[in-house]
Order: sequence, then structure tokens, then C-alpha cells
Amino acid sequence: MGTVNHPEDLYSFVDGAPEVPAGLHLVAALTGFADAGAAVAQVTTAIEGTLDAATIVEFDPDVLLDWRARRPVITFEHDHIESVAVPRLALSLVRDEIGQPFLFLSGYEPDFRWNAFVAAVTDLAERLQVVDTTWVQSIPMPVPHTRPIRMTVSGTRADLVEQMSVWKPETQAPANVLHLVEHRLAQSGHDVTGLVLLVPHYLSDTEFPDAAVAALAGVSAATGLIFPSDALREEGREFLARVDEQVGGNGELQRLVSVLEERHDEYMAGNPIGSPLTGVDGEVPSADAIAAELERFLADRRGQADGTAD
Repeated sequence: MGTVNHPEDLYSFVDGAPEVPAGLHLVAALTGFADAGAAVAQVTTAIEGTLDAATIVEFDPDVLLDWRARRPVITFEHDHIESVAVPRLALSLVRDEIGQPFLFLSGYEPDFRWNAFVAAVTDLAERLQVVDTTWVQSIPMPVPHTRPIRMTVSGTRADLVEQMSVWKPETQAPANVLHLVEHRLAQSGHDVTGLVLLVPHYLSDTEFPDAAVAALAGVSAATGLIFPSDALREEGREFLARVDEQVGGNGELQRLVSVLEERHDEYMAGNPIGSPLTGVDGEVPSADAIAAELERFLADRRGQADGTAD
């Protein structure tokens, strides 16, 4: 995998951070690649925004980030810079809803020094004696929003693959850095699980709360940790009600969603379809056809969120 020069140079332990007990679960969620439905971003907000968390390790953005591609965000107040928000990658000690401690790796996916980063994460997993590692990602797929969000499960946990993985392809695809972490941990004999959420392609560019709910449920199944999801579930009900209203008023949309439902149900019933993506004819319903009709709805929703809607 190439030369790794001192992976410990990528991070530092935070002064005064609490002691980390041995035997914790490590959960990882990094943004920056194929975060369909903003599932990873919403999972991060749900965990860091509502649970008791303390930063243990900070990674150095000067080493790992391309600042010109992912610039800090300033808040400008009339005549001065009020604040600067710098991209952050950190390992935190968190307690779930019933007080169970776990480790949470969150933030940006590195632009540089992937080999060293993978070595750093695996070294930290050994140093902190984690019991297992679970990571999440979400990708866009031609599946209907009217069906539960499914996932592809990878790693060393055959029981989880059997119970939860509905799509087990033989394929080549661009890697997330956590794919490399999973591979290295598995080679080292660690238990590791990757959860890839299959999100409706026509909703992948907006915040889809059900994607985050499914991700949290998957991590719970893998670890036994309990996460806050009531607010996300309520947001999800409201979101889907508005999508259904938009679809219900358009015959073409109804037809396209119906095709997705039919192919999804055939696949889930075990019929000879090679993938939940396509039908027997190998054709995929057009994402553009659905997305174009929903564009106004999604724009209105974003406008309401930032206060610019009419």
C-alpha cells in the first residue's frame, strides 16, 4: 500500500481528555464522498448534537486537507470576521442514550495521505483496544422511496451480512477511505462492519431523514448502542408526506415510481433479477425524469430551511 511515514504525526491526543476504557465499539462516519440523502451528515449531527461527547483525538487538517477545495467558512458581521469554521476530523468518546460509552470517528474524508490515515486509524483501534468497528456510507440507487431503505453489508460479521445485506454484488467501484480501513482491520483480525445505505437516486441531493434513521438502526444492530432518532423519524414522516403529495399529483411520476416498486419487490421476492437497480431488460428508470418533477418541491424545502421561500 506504499510507504507510511509516522501515521501518529497525523493526529494528537487532546489535553485533559477523559480516559478511554478498553473494549468499546468504534463507529465511523466521514463526509465528502457519495453521501446520498445526507445520511452521514445527519448521523453525525444526531450523535454529536444530542449525546454527551468529549473529543479524544484531533487530526491535523494541514496534513490531510486540500484547503483550496474545502475552504474554511467565515461568518462576516458588517465590518469584521466574527468566526471561522474549520473542517474537523476527530475521534470522540460518546455515551449513547442509555449511557453506554463508544468511540465515534467523524468529520471530513482526507484528501491526502490515505495510507498513513488508514494506518493511524488501525493503530488507534489497537491502542484503544476497541472491540469492533462499524462504519456507514450512503449511495444513490434506483429504488423507490415507498419502500424501506435497504443496505449492502460488508466486513467480517457473517451474521450481519446474512440478516441485513440485500444486495451482494460482484463489482468494482471507487473507494471510500473507510473501505481501506475496513480492509486493513479485517486483515489484522479485527471485527469490522461496513453499512452502505441504498438511497433513492431522485432524493440523493437533499436531506432524506429516513436514510439517517436506517443508518442509526444498522449501527444499533451491529453494536447494541441506542441512538436518538425520534426527531429524525418525525422529520422523515413529514418529508415523505410532501414527496407523496407531489408524486400523487403527477401521473408520469406515479408511473415511474410504480416501475421502481415493481422491480424492487421482484428482487426482494427472490425472483431472477440480478440487481435491485434494474429489471430483466436491464433498463433503469430515468433519475432525471423523477428528479425534474421533484426539483421544485426540493427547492421549496431548501428555501423554507434557509428562510428564502415565498
